[in-house]
Amino acid sequence: MIHNDQELETTQERIAYFQRLLVQLRVTATPEEFSAVASGYRAEITRMQDEVLAYLLRHASEPTSVGSSLSHIPASIA
Repeated sequence: MIHNDQELETTQERIAYFQRLLVQLRVTATPEEFSAVASGYRAEITRMQDEVLAYLLRHASEPTSVGSSLSHIPASIA
């Protein structure tokens, strides 16, 4: 769950990062490699996009819960 605008920005950056990876993999990976890894990236992009929409569709006055569900994403891609 995204709790603030900083987390929103970070999540949007991560989505863009995974999309850039897919752009590269489409031309550099073999068809077998691409199909093996693309579905994982797609699932992660979809999950993060759902979090972005949930945050954007919640009014700023609505409270958020404590903690971040993005903590499982490696900081090296942030």
